[in-house]
Amino acid sequence: MGAPVLRLMGAHEIRLRLGKISRQRVYQITSGSDFPKPVADLAQGKVWLGSQVEAWIAEHRPDSERGDK
Repeated sequence: MGAPVLRLMGAHEIRLRLGKISRQRVYQITSGSDFPKPVADLAQGKVWLGSQVEAWIAEHRPDSERGDK
């Protein structure tokens, strides 16, 4: 068996996952104290573990449409 796949999400993927909300709203959400901490801050922006973002969405936005996984 191979190594598990590490899925990362950037602000754009989070935006799409939450139903195409505005970039400003993504910034507000990801800056909140209850949102998972980013795992890296790259030149193109912060990235989060997809599993942690999905868990946050399940808890805080259970009615959000499922995005492409």
